[in-house]
Amino acid sequence: MDLSTPITYLPGVGPARAKLLNDELHIRTFDDLLHYFPYKHIDRSRLYYIHELTADMPFVQVRGEILSYEESGEGRKRRLIAHFTDGQSIIDLVWFHPATFGWIRRSYPVGKLFIAFGRPNVFGHRLNIAHPDLDPAEMLQLGKMGLQPYYHTTDRMKRAGLNSRAIERLTRTLLSPHPASPKGEENGQLTARPEGTLSSEKMNNGQWPKDYLPQWLIERLSLMPLGQSLRALHYPESADELRRATYRQKFEELLFIQLNILRLTRTRQQVVHGRIFNRVGPVFNDFYHNHLPFMLTNAQKRVIRQMHADMCSGHQMNRLLQGDVGSGKTLVALMTMLIAVDNGCQACLMAPTEILAEQHYATFRDMLSGVDVRVELLTGAVKGKRRRTPILEGTQSGQVNILIGTHAVLEENVAFAQLGLVVIDEQHRFGVAQRARLWQKNDTPPHVLVMTATPIPRTLAMTLYGDLDVSIIDELPPGRKPIATRHLWQEQKETLYRGVAAEIACGRQVYVVYPLIKESEKIDLQDLEAGYEEWCNRFPELRIACVHGRMTSQEKERQMSGFVSGETQILVATTVIEVGVNVPNASVMVIQNAERFGLAQLHQLRGRVGRGAEQSYCILVTKYELAKETRQRIDIMCQTNDGFEIAEADLRLRGPGDIEGTQQSGTAFDLHIANIARDGQLVQLARDTANEILDADPNQNLPQNAMMWQHLASLGKEAIDWSNIS
Repeated sequence: MDLSTPITYLPGVGPARAKLLNDELHIRTFDDLLHYFPYKHIDRSRLYYIHELTADMPFVQVRGEILSYEESGEGRKRRLIAHFTDGQSIIDLVWFHPATFGWIRRSYPVGKLFIAFGRPNVFGHRLNIAHPDLDPAEMLQLGKMGLQPYYHTTDRMKRAGLNSRAIERLTRTLLSPHPASPKGEENGQLTARPEGTLSSEKMNNGQWPKDYLPQWLIERLSLMPLGQSLRALHYPESADELRRATYRQKFEELLFIQLNILRLTRTRQQVVHGRIFNRVGPVFNDFYHNHLPFMLTNAQKRVIRQMHADMCSGHQMNRLLQGDVGSGKTLVALMTMLIAVDNGCQACLMAPTEILAEQHYATFRDMLSGVDVRVELLTGAVKGKRRRTPILEGTQSGQVNILIGTHAVLEENVAFAQLGLVVIDEQHRFGVAQRARLWQKNDTPPHVLVMTATPIPRTLAMTLYGDLDVSIIDELPPGRKPIATRHLWQEQKETLYRGVAAEIACGRQVYVVYPLIKESEKIDLQDLEAGYEEWCNRFPELRIACVHGRMTSQEKERQMSGFVSGETQILVATTVIEVGVNVPNASVMVIQNAERFGLAQLHQLRGRVGRGAEQSYCILVTKYELAKETRQRIDIMCQTNDGFEIAEADLRLRGPGDIEGTQQSGTAFDLHIANIARDGQLVQLARDTANEILDADPNQNLPQNAMMWQHLASLGKEAIDWSNIS
């Protein structure tokens, strides 16, 4: 049987369900279903009596019948309740989606015996199970049930009858050892069926599907054969078999990701040549000896040496520069640009917002005062003759040494004489296709430096940015004091106001940040405006500004400029100030409704203060009722200022797909089962193994690896090779 067979042809699917599976879970073929793994397995080998159940028990199953139905509540709180009895006691079965109530009543009639399965809870002093699985009692075979798989489904799927149990039935059909009949029927529609389904016996013996990992690797790492592991991930015979199957699949996923990254990186290094910047000349030396604003830290010196070595190598530099907020990444980027200038080339810095581009421009102009380097700014706000003559013509002629800008630098009419280095700040805010356009500005690709203030955990960097060399600035400039972080409840307003008043009396400035989340933008905007009014009423003698994303660029710039210059004492804002404002005199960051922010964003916001020599504070204000995970986030923020420690915690709490500042789309293939947050050792093993394979088989032509290279090629068919970009 061909695993590429469309899922339509699996008995029990048909066109309607096939479309739903494709739309909701991207399951298009038999192979997609086989690789849609359960998120948990539960032991269903025992029946309970209702009188044995308590609210702190895990999942249980009870045999009984529904006595009657009733509906309760109104609107969104409407619910359907079935009174279920085992002949001795009664428990409520509860459903919360009104659109399904009719289907539930028809599917589970009163008086028929069912097995109800779910987690018991207590509501209104009554025991209940919310959204239980119900199966006809005659289907129960306790001795054979064992570890039962459970699959994630969506609300839309559940309304169409495709819940976890339905997915499990489809998977069981796919793994059935019995041949399928020629035709089947689903919802009254005839559908052609495949010649057969997967044999569990064959899969256990590893005969089908064909294993694409080389035999030497399977034997060395004692990996379970592919077929057996796929079957065991759905229907394990024991917890140990499930563990071994999970290990095999996780390693396989991570290995192919690392093979793809490292293979393309090696190819790029061999094929793409870079300009050789072996000269450290008068511009760099003049700046270093006469204009350096403060002494470089050892970490900054180390990183500059790494980048200079890259640019002398003859290969194109492709480096990720990580550093916490305030660690001095901008100065490192500037000095790297000066090396390009000394070697007769231009440099370009691309920032995600006009505010940040203007901030960089002002910083560069200030630092380079008296140095023979011409810096220009190009944003959407720079128009007309000023844009055309000094900037565009100067860049094309080579008179502009350093161009700082936003997406505007990507426009076709922006041409460079000799673009030697591109620096991309906060790179996750640019699409890879946008960054690719920078390569078209030159015959010889420029060196690329990617900067981020969002610390990326090592395992995530190896996976998402595995094609980049990584430099880390892990040292703050001398004189900086750690930011003191405090947690206050919303009811402690007077404590907050007293602390703010004391700092302002010392001549300091204060940020107050409110969330603005798209799902509830109107409510959030009202909260921001009400908060602004409250701060104005509390401090009528002070100048207070308000900034949010719905304001025009000019109005935002006017309000921000007042804060940067020191005329404004308090800036009430949304997260538009997360990146791009450098005000050394600001010593307090108040984050309202801090429970609504992720760890990475809280850390970014906190980094707006602590830029001067004075002690700075971050105040996290939350409601009193907090979920367990939210409390953990707040506690972590109060305990540490280390961005990498926070990033590791964020990865553990939220998973790789949600980490702010990273995008899972950076990987060539989807992760079905591996978890970068929890599988750090496996990521390292996969990377080491991939390097070993590429060392031994650089041309990918050894016969023992043929199936592996063939599978890698098939996985990457739809993936775009971005390894040549950054």
